[in-house]
Amino acid sequence: MIKKILLALLGVCIVLGIWFHELIGYGWMQAKGQFRILWNTRPVEEVLADASFPDSLKRKIELIQEIKRYSVDSLGINPSNNYTTFYDQHGQPILWVVVASEKYRLAAREWRFPIIGTFAYKGFFEKDRADQELNALKQENYDTRLNEVSAWSTLGFFRDPILSSMLKRSEGQLAELIIHELTHGTLFVKDNLEYNENLADFVGEYGALKFLTQKYGANSPEALGYLDAKQYGEKYDEHILRGTQKLDSLYATYNLQTPNRVRESKKWQLIDRIVETVDTLKTRPPVGKPNPKKRRFTQQNLPNNAYFVAYKTYRQQQNRFRREFEEKFNSNFNQYLTYLKKTYPSL
Repeated sequence: MIKKILLALLGVCIVLGIWFHELIGYGWMQAKGQFRILWNTRPVEEVLADASFPDSLKRKIELIQEIKRYSVDSLGINPSNNYTTFYDQHGQPILWVVVASEKYRLAAREWRFPIIGTFAYKGFFEKDRADQELNALKQENYDTRLNEVSAWSTLGFFRDPILSSMLKRSEGQLAELIIHELTHGTLFVKDNLEYNENLADFVGEYGALKFLTQKYGANSPEALGYLDAKQYGEKYDEHILRGTQKLDSLYATYNLQTPNRVRESKKWQLIDRIVETVDTLKTRPPVGKPNPKKRRFTQQNLPNNAYFVAYKTYRQQQNRFRREFEEKFNSNFNQYLTYLKKTYPSL
């Protein structure tokens, strides 16, 4: 009887292995990449005591500890063991993310993973594997984009390390990044990537400005410089999101009778106009005349739908969070975050 049960279990395992072989292979590859990094980290205390490690970078590591304490004490972020270790990338990228969208609809290709749910991107610790995925998606007629990633959150499953590439960031950018990732570890809703990323962006930017204001003062160069850069970024975000609405409207006019050459021509003409008109955007810095924003693409290297769909994933709900925070909670962040934790089930 026991032998029959064991044989039945073995049969089930074989069937599941065949059925989910791709997912199992991907999970194994990601686990290897993650453990390779974790195995080669050093405790922060050891790095700070290392006489050969540059003092300028030690100050950035100490700053991360300060940002983390502020996040827990003043913002209500959950305490964790994240950023208590350090990983030296030796100047090399270590993680790439593949994003894909339908060619004539701003609809992201999605991947489903056990426990954590559905994602509109797929990460790789091996560049060759990322390129293979990218080429396969192109063969399936998707618009694609490959991005290098400077940080990620394991949602509390592992101890997220400080990456050496983080230390190149300015104080404001570093605070925004750390608070963004710590927010994922505090509140992450399954199967709602757009909500998670928009929330982490909102909290990261709000927290970074508050941190700089508390540390240096509201009128300090550090706080005003970060606020200036943030305003520039918001103008660009608004412009790109308006562009996504125009693209949605254009694609809605397509039908089965629309020739592909017409679809392609209209699509790229509109994207070209979106990119070209970035130069007309102006924002006013704290002191001085308005400055034009600079385009991030050239007419020879235009972004495709994968770029625009990523903006919808990360930035589309910013105004929703801001209004809810200001109008319903009178800009009391601790109350707002407490409400979000109670309202939305988190992993």
